[in-house]
Amino acid sequence: MGDLQRLRELNSLASLRVLRGEEPLTLSELARRTGMSRASIGDVVAGLLTRGWVDELEPAPGGMGRPARRYRFRADAGHVLGLDIGKHEVLAGLADLEGAVVATAREPMPAVQPGGLPGARSNDDRLAVVDAAVTACLSRAELAASDIWAVGVGSTGVVDRHGHVVLAAALPGWSEVDLAGHLRARFDCPVLVENNSNLGALAEHRVGVARGALDVVFLHAGLSSGAGLIIGGRLHHGFSGATGEVGALEAVRWKSMTGHLATYPVPEGTPPDRIAGEVFAAARAGDSEAVAAVGRYAADLAVGTAAMVLTLDPELVVLGGGYSRAGDVLLGPLRQALTPLCLRPPEIRVSSLGEECVVVGAAHLALDHLEREMLSPTGPLADPVAPREAG
Repeated sequence: MGDLQRLRELNSLASLRVLRGEEPLTLSELARRTGMSRASIGDVVAGLLTRGWVDELEPAPGGMGRPARRYRFRADAGHVLGLDIGKHEVLAGLADLEGAVVATAREPMPAVQPGGLPGARSNDDRLAVVDAAVTACLSRAELAASDIWAVGVGSTGVVDRHGHVVLAAALPGWSEVDLAGHLRARFDCPVLVENNSNLGALAEHRVGVARGALDVVFLHAGLSSGAGLIIGGRLHHGFSGATGEVGALEAVRWKSMTGHLATYPVPEGTPPDRIAGEVFAAARAGDSEAVAAVGRYAADLAVGTAAMVLTLDPELVVLGGGYSRAGDVLLGPLRQALTPLCLRPPEIRVSSLGEECVVVGAAHLALDHLEREMLSPTGPLADPVAPREAG
């Protein structure tokens, strides 16, 4: 009896995997995709309907004879929350169980006090912004914290496996913040925290321009830059979470490369986070001084990129982050600067997700956890309800 029950569980999991991310399918189509008989797939789907994992839809109009009913995976049965905690803002995004983002909210970080002193933004202030972004996002989706199945968080800095930020040069005082602990006080579902560049890499690999690639270097280019690595088709976290932190090496000049963009004369009073956009726009218009500034920035970006390319030998480099919006003016200079530094220059593509790559990656980090916990072939199929953390 146990073996028969296990077979039913495996058949149910196989059916769910086929239905996820697909258009609604008929029983005949499901039987063909899974290799089960039509009678067996009928029993499996009936069980999934009862448990709430799938919906039955009305037959599609048209065609000859009696139209067949169709079935879909209930992606709206639950939701995950993704968070991108950056230097200047927090972006929150709610996604369904297939990763489709259904609501977002942005909240700016508080302005630095006059003089820009280190620690001018307290961690309490920053965490209050995180909470505000979460509240706004949940409100827009008309959901409560208890409706969330898992939370994924991307933060600047080095993040350990317990969800602590152990080093964050871009945010003074942010080191040693227990992000996971703070969010668990609000959510009683699983909370997972990862470096933001790593989540950008994960997003591009799952649903972006790196889909299907095995080895990828993701460049998180912006006011502060980092990198994420996909190795063998999987996100590489590293022993301590410091993978991709090539910018910590002074010789690669990543810490100072945005200074090249600041040498271009922009209108007085331009906010620091908009200077790069002004320079890229001028370069796009053919301004020689702006083109030269972009070239110097690309030359420095290429040094750190080459270090990772020569180590990993990836098939693909993805230019992501906020500066990916200027891919049309940045990609050419980056290719030109990178080529002489590499034995085999890889293909470079511009991110298809732009500045939302981290929040999308955070959602997929949460979904991966649910996949392991609820839809694993090594365990029983869980009911479609929000999982809760013990204690």
